[in-house]
Amino acid sequence: MQKHHAVIWLDHREARIFFFNRNAFEEVDIRSTAPDTHLHHKAGSLSGKRAPEDHAYFEDIVTAASAADAWLITGPSSAKLELVKHIHLHAPQLVDHIVGIESADHPSDRQIVAHARAYFRHPESVRSTAKK
Repeated sequence: MQKHHAVIWLDHREARIFFFNRNAFEEVDIRSTAPDTHLHHKAGSLSGKRAPEDHAYFEDIVTAASAADAWLITGPSSAKLELVKHIHLHAPQLVDHIVGIESADHPSDRQIVAHARAYFRHPESVRSTAKK
């Protein structure tokens, strides 16, 4: 299968990358190896800072997704924005691969792929529908 398009669904613990065409899709799963910690301010913390970003996890995602030319990045949390920031800082040559960033809860694999197919087929109509 040619891998022109990919949709990346991620949160802070796992990423699912779907390479797809009209008839089929392939999935790559990536898990963070960082310890499961709270990401927000910790009560009693002297620094009061968030847990650090998992750069190795983001690098694994970028490496896997680089097989596609165009990426839609989606997910329920701030991880998608942290991934985009990571790409800008550590892989700026791939920034043009990002064609969209959207929030999404926890859809099924088929729902993710169906949305991505519609997005790449008619990106303007999907974007305007999402804003309503």
